[in-house]
Amino acid sequence: MLTLAGRGVILAGARRIGADVARRLAADGIHVAIAYRSSRAEADLLADDLRSAGVRAALVQADLADETSVERLVTEAAEVLGDLSFVVNLASDYPRTPLDRLDAVAWDKAMDTAKGSYLLAVHAARRMRRNPAPTRGHIVLFGDWAAGETPYVNYLPYLTAKASIHFLTRGLAAELAPHGILVNCIAPGPTARPHEISEAEWRQIIAAKTPLDRESSASDIAELIATLLKSETITGEVIRVDAGRHIAGPGIERRRHASP
Repeated sequence: MLTLAGRGVILAGARRIGADVARRLAADGIHVAIAYRSSRAEADLLADDLRSAGVRAALVQADLADETSVERLVTEAAEVLGDLSFVVNLASDYPRTPLDRLDAVAWDKAMDTAKGSYLLAVHAARRMRRNPAPTRGHIVLFGDWAAGETPYVNYLPYLTAKASIHFLTRGLAAELAPHGILVNCIAPGPTARPHEISEAEWRQIIAAKTPLDRESSASDIAELIATLLKSETITGEVIRVDAGRHIAGPGIERRRHASP
């Protein structure tokens, strides 16, 4: 297994779950480059926490859907941290788009998430190929528990983008295996309550649908990522951390339509 201390990671999507992941990786001595799009104040606070844990922490503003921005992110992160062995990309919006609002704009916005995962993985992998063999790096992407055989309604573009990330994980794992770079994906269930959903609704409608009757654990996700980064023979996996949500099915509400 790899020793993590002293290695560098690009962490994209450092809000909420990402902050827990960053702190867990810092506890293992990993230096962290926080890629943020617009939340500079939150990124600053997180960076201060990481530095207090004794690791280097850098902030790099980046738009993951823009290739030039991604190339700059990878270059700056590697230079500031002194190493680039890992990428953990949690960056994603969660746009609710009911059937009557589906259009090209909704599709393109969702696909930026998949594009960003692709661009960051590709350019980081090119940098990781310079690292010593046999295991030169590890990329961890983020999908969704429902982006396979169990879609739910009102999130079609979002789930399609996440499904493409699941395939991207397997495809990149095959492409990068000869170069000693591992690629895996975490597919979380309901984990961190969005601000627009009340605590009561979250508890009664969202978390209660899981077989374990609870939200997914951010600390479990962080611990799993730390374990994956140490591994040298796990690649191409999409791992659900969803309190068993996927075995409960999509829960589509069927509506009876009255005859005209």
